[in-house]
Amino acid sequence: MEKIQAKKLKMTQIWKGDKVFPVSPLQLKDATQLDLFKEGDQVKVTGVTKGHGFQGVVKRWSFAGGPKTHGQKNRYRSPGSIGSTAPQRVVPGRKMAGRMGGNQKTIRNLKVVELDKNTGKLFVRGSVPGNTNSKVLIAKS
Repeated sequence: MEKIQAKKLKMTQIWKGDKVFPVSPLQLKDATQLDLFKEGDQVKVTGVTKGHGFQGVVKRWSFAGGPKTHGQKNRYRSPGSIGSTAPQRVVPGRKMAGRMGGNQKTIRNLKVVELDKNTGKLFVRGSVPGNTNSKVLIAKS
């Protein structure tokens, strides 16, 4: 299985007939690599997800936060209890605040919608991990 390096471009949409498809265009380094793909192929795309920096538990893990009333002062977005007193430590795997994003992610079964041999672009249906202009690897599924 051959992996091809490409650059993710801004997500857009294309029209085929009367249907609209949300697509992610991928700019290949060499237009001759487009010969490996054809419309309808399924590919998997690997990239590094967008980094969000240090985030609290509400954004990172979708915690509900505390109540705004009933004697609470500054506990609106706090995690709450982090465990019982019996083990006298924090159990590994506890969901807490920390760095979010910036992980390698593979999206499988993306369908090739269109090929542009003039510009060397490959249009896949759906979203691809990473920022605009980030490097991704494309492989046939």
